[in-house]
Amino acid sequence: MRILLVDDDTTLRRTLGIGLHAAGHDVLIAADGRSALQALREDKPDLVVLDLGLPDIGGVEVLRRLRAWSTVPVVVLSARAESGEKVLALDLGADDYVTKPFGMDELLARIRAAGRRAGSDVPVLEAGDLVIDLPARRVTKGGAVVRLTPTEWGLLEMLVRTPGRLVSQRELLHEVWGPAYGRETNYLRVYVGGLRKKLEDEPARPRHLITEPGMGYRFEP
Repeated sequence: MRILLVDDDTTLRRTLGIGLHAAGHDVLIAADGRSALQALREDKPDLVVLDLGLPDIGGVEVLRRLRAWSTVPVVVLSARAESGEKVLALDLGADDYVTKPFGMDELLARIRAAGRRAGSDVPVLEAGDLVIDLPARRVTKGGAVVRLTPTEWGLLEMLVRTPGRLVSQRELLHEVWGPAYGRETNYLRVYVGGLRKKLEDEPARPRHLITEPGMGYRFEP
């Protein structure tokens, strides 16, 4: 996932940037509101982590302007614990709110949740005779239901929510298996192979579940 991190605290930016990158995300950085709005328009991130206490344009105003033209998921960060501040940010369209101090695992979990909710606007994907219904957690091929294990479904769902986009090995491992499995790329080979046998017409020459060697996988409709 491509994440825009907006925070004026240099140390926190560096720490969060390292953590997000280690979790398999591409990270864009902005230190103030004007830079954030410019990056949002030019770089089109998949999700925004937005601090409210910015030195020029406040985070609330950045969120207000952003929501005038974009539905990109936004996870707000703030040292302000008052409920009124949270309500305002959520009413303006923030997807979640994290109060400082917080743990990296909590932030990553909230980012994953916001990303999943954002992907729900394409609930059913059709690729030839393959139909993947995300809300129903159901896959059919040629009209027949395909039985998937929970792990197979988790892997397929990650790829289907961003069709055509490369999802890194690390991102898939962290999301489906957990943070402790960042290097177990053999898991991916085994499970993607299993999915291909169930979903592809020719598993040895896949049309939909595509490998980018050494990088990750993508789903091509």
